[in-house]
Amino acid sequence: MCCLFGLIDYAQCLSVKRKEKIIKVLSRESEVRGTHATGVAYLTGDKMTIYKRPKSAHSMHFKFETNPQVIMGHCRFTTQGTEKNNENNHPFYSQKLGFSLAHNGVLYNDVLLRQQEKIPKPQIETDSYIAVQLIEKKNILNFDSLKFMAEKVEGSFCFTVLDRQNNIYLIKGDNPLAVVDAGGYYLYASTETILGTALKKLGIYNFDIIKIDEGEIMRIDRNGKRIKDTFEFAERYYGLQYYSGWSRYGGYYGYGSYGKTKSKKDTDFVKQYTKDLIDYAAIVGIDEDTILQLIKEGYSLDEIENIIYESEYYYEMEGFDDAVNEI
Repeated sequence: MCCLFGLIDYAQCLSVKRKEKIIKVLSRESEVRGTHATGVAYLTGDKMTIYKRPKSAHSMHFKFETNPQVIMGHCRFTTQGTEKNNENNHPFYSQKLGFSLAHNGVLYNDVLLRQQEKIPKPQIETDSYIAVQLIEKKNILNFDSLKFMAEKVEGSFCFTVLDRQNNIYLIKGDNPLAVVDAGGYYLYASTETILGTALKKLGIYNFDIIKIDEGEIMRIDRNGKRIKDTFEFAERYYGLQYYSGWSRYGGYYGYGSYGKTKSKKDTDFVKQYTKDLIDYAAIVGIDEDTILQLIKEGYSLDEIENIIYESEYYYEMEGFDDAVNEI
């Protein structure tokens, strides 16, 4: 329940002032999915620059000394690792390979993966950082190492990864991601609603929608060329219809019985995911009883998350399709 956003100026047609405006609008629209921290990564010459703070996007001021060709952003809703420790905020940097990574979603097998892959425990406390470590384990950033990472992690995710050659990789699991080519530059955000609203506010009405499917890795290079590869996505259904006898206690959820294929880790993940959804819904004005009613009606947690994003409470944003229809 975070938000990815960014731009790729492959034709180098945008001024630095225009980029600052775009990132300002994109980040502020994105903060509906996370106000605990905001950050961006970009290249200054051949040096990776990461600017992130435990602040909402509305409290951030983005000024770029140079005119970066690619800017990769993230708004954070904290689920693991306090945002007050800025190392826990996105984007993360790989000292070993020189890339930056941002993640939208929740991973629940990070501790197990460190044991299985003999990866040391880092000072960074977030579940997301295991993705950086898995890529580093392969000693290279490419489609193969990204595929290795994406097939190892379990949970919900989309990742963006920026390298030192201004290639950006979009790795799509089951979380949403919207991408458009506005003619000379790409823009992206975690939901169609966020991106569509940002496009309207920026006065951008001529664009092509770029499709990326679940289980795909898309690389966009500095010249705008797109190359795709695929990975095996370990799809798991976390809908509560798998469970029976659930009961409320202490702000968490317990489940009386569950199928033999459901491990304790799966159950713990559902408990935490449900609590996070209720906390997040409250931020955008949806009360807990509404979430509980959706659960009772058999909606999965992923479906409820999407309902929250597209709801009337969502700052009464107009949809992505409306933006497209205005072209």
